[in-house]
Amino acid sequence: MDAISIADIEQAAGRIAGIAVRTPLIQSPVLDERVGARVFLKAEILQRMGSFKFRGAYNRCASLPVESRPGGVVAYSSGNHAQGVAAAAKLLGMPAVIVMPADAPRPKRERTAALGAQVVLYDRDKEDRAAIAQRIADERGAVIVPPFDDPMVIAGQGTIGREIVEDLAALGMQPDVVVVGASGGGLAAGISMAVKAQVPDADFYTAEPDGFDDTLRSFASGHRERNTRASGTICDALMTATPGELTFPITSRLIGKGVTATDREVEAAVAFAWRELKLVVEPGGAIGLAALLAGRPNVKGKVVVAILSGGNVDPELFSRIIAA
Repeated sequence: MDAISIADIEQAAGRIAGIAVRTPLIQSPVLDERVGARVFLKAEILQRMGSFKFRGAYNRCASLPVESRPGGVVAYSSGNHAQGVAAAAKLLGMPAVIVMPADAPRPKRERTAALGAQVVLYDRDKEDRAAIAQRIADERGAVIVPPFDDPMVIAGQGTIGREIVEDLAALGMQPDVVVVGASGGGLAAGISMAVKAQVPDADFYTAEPDGFDDTLRSFASGHRERNTRASGTICDALMTATPGELTFPITSRLIGKGVTATDREVEAAVAFAWRELKLVVEPGGAIGLAALLAGRPNVKGKVVVAILSGGNVDPELFSRIIAA
């Protein structure tokens, strides 16, 4: 945990202030009744580029020394981090190359390119995205902006936890339980650090798709487990093979437990968010809500926060889900 401190999160909050959106906590009597708790949804779907990823991407890019910026940045992502880095680089006047899986949702690929970034596609089942990114960075003299395993990226995501505590305090409350989606673990690591620094007794759970529960299995074994598949869930944003080297020591110490949700439960959550809350949430972004609606974990009578981490859903998939 020496790689990042609360001071880093505070500095990130200052760096992104006025640039990133301070997203609201959304409440719904219908949701409270369904879950049996006081539920708040942190709506990162309203963040720049429709995802929490902009926070960490901008914090990392803005922290680069001026002399290292001409070579630009390189990132690898299935879409949300890609858009976050592309947007941050554009705001800071730097070139960007984004390595994206060929099966990433079309809107994510198109929006990344529209921001001026060069998109390089790869086969997620056969190729190593990190190796591709490293080769490009070496050729261009660029800086790699990892999707999660970077102190400045983690600190940027941690600003979400800082806002959660502040906004609940303004209502005279504090979080009893926080449910946060986990892929590489940058979001979970950053938020848990920020929240527990002020509310040490807050209970945390990671949420993952069934069959891609590497974080949960890693908590159980005490070391970083890997998923056996590289694809096969509608939660395209949550298919990282294993928890990060920097993030796992943080999440294992501060969280240590998690829940999973099936694709069908995730689809039900996406549909619920649309029909009852009038919110557009992508499958990966709805994983925490999906788990809560399915009764995992048991949060009866508590103040609960779930993160709606992204809203960049493929239109055809979204149409099918809400029409079902």
